[in-house]
Amino acid sequence: MTTLDKIKRQIAENPILLYMKGSPKLPSCGFSAQAVQVLSQCGVPFAYVDILQNPDIRAELPKFANWPTFPQLWVEGELIGGCDIMLEMFQTGELQTLIKETAEKHKS
Repeated sequence: MTTLDKIKRQIAENPILLYMKGSPKLPSCGFSAQAVQVLSQCGVPFAYVDILQNPDIRAELPKFANWPTFPQLWVEGELIGGCDIMLEMFQTGELQTLIKETAEKHKS
């Protein structure tokens, strides 16, 4: 399986997915920490991929996403954006709505 296939599978299998540096419990950069904080405040579980543990994904994802930086939030297969966009959406309430609706839709 190529790195690109792996990325596409991760995005397809996880309705709410954060590509970040480190883990939600131990973020390795301030932007990832902020992203985890606002996502956690939405009160819905989310998947994550630690790009520091996956250098192949770290190298390929920016090209695939056409987005150069991390973290990257993906919801239902679409790139939402990075930390700044997540914070803006959180402040307007847009992020909470999107995350909660997505979680509702994908309850098993």
